[in-house]
Amino acid sequence: MSATYCVRALVAGRVQGVYYRASTQRQALAVGLTGHAVNLVDGRVEVLLCGESEAVDTVLRWLWKGPQGAQVMHVETEVVQPTPLPSHFHTG
Repeated sequence: MSATYCVRALVAGRVQGVYYRASTQRQALAVGLTGHAVNLVDGRVEVLLCGESEAVDTVLRWLWKGPQGAQVMHVETEVVQPTPLPSHFHTG
C-alpha cells in the first residue's frame, strides 16, 4: 500500500451556495479519500484531500469544474502533512 498523500486546495469563484462542498465530498468518497471541504469567510472553499496520489489527482482535476452552477476561477494547491491524518471526509 502506498503512503498517504495530502493536498490542501483553496478554490475561488462561485463555489458557495452551489453544493460545491457536498459534491466534493461525493467525489472524494467515490475514490476512497479522507479530508474536508469547508467554506471560508472570504468566499472560497478549502478542500483537504488525503489518500492515494492518483485518487487525489483525480479529485483535484474535478475541483476545476465543480458541480453544475459553480464557476471556478482559481484553484491554489499545496502538499501538506496534517497531524493527525483525517479518518473520514466531512464538510463544514
